[in-house]
Amino acid sequence: MSTTTPFFFPREYSFPPFFTRQTNLTTHHAQLIKWAALVLAYCRHHRLFKLSLSSAISDPLSSTAEPTSDTTASDLFHNRQLNRRLSLADAREVLDFLRRDGRVEPVDGTTGDVVWVYWRTPEEWAGLVEAWVDETAQRGGVLTLYELREGDATRGAEFHGMDADLLQKALGVLVKRGKAQIFGQEDSLGVKFF
Repeated sequence: MSTTTPFFFPREYSFPPFFTRQTNLTTHHAQLIKWAALVLAYCRHHRLFKLSLSSAISDPLSSTAEPTSDTTASDLFHNRQLNRRLSLADAREVLDFLRRDGRVEPVDGTTGDVVWVYWRTPEEWAGLVEAWVDETAQRGGVLTLYELREGDATRGAEFHGMDADLLQKALGVLVKRGKAQIFGQEDSLGVKFF
């Protein structure tokens, strides 16, 4: 679910050296910080919870590019106006930098191509869900995960429409804190808030 407002790239995105790995360690570290901030801001704006590195690096206009559903991220690492693209190795380094900061995690738990991008961590999402539960007097109530993600009651809440797996991670945080209990089968999971 992407927003309809355009994403405004930072000024560095229009600077050709931004797409080339800097050799000076101090400059390179500053470059990584700027790329990390860009990835988080971009994913937040477009409400991307997962990022496929191969999809984000590939050129969807190229005849050799594989069709994917994740074409929204195709301009993240590729500035078409400059005809500059971050290399796959450099993009991996940016994601590794974010991983060390706890903002990226491989979806499959290994070093796979698809990663969670935590523009909000599961703990932060758990806090938003818990605040919503308090604001709407849902303590003691039972809701399905579908109701939390897609229900009319959550319309307007920041977690409305979020990735189902990430919502489960956030609810898992609440379970560990003793604030919720998840029950049911995979296709009809429910949660009770304490």
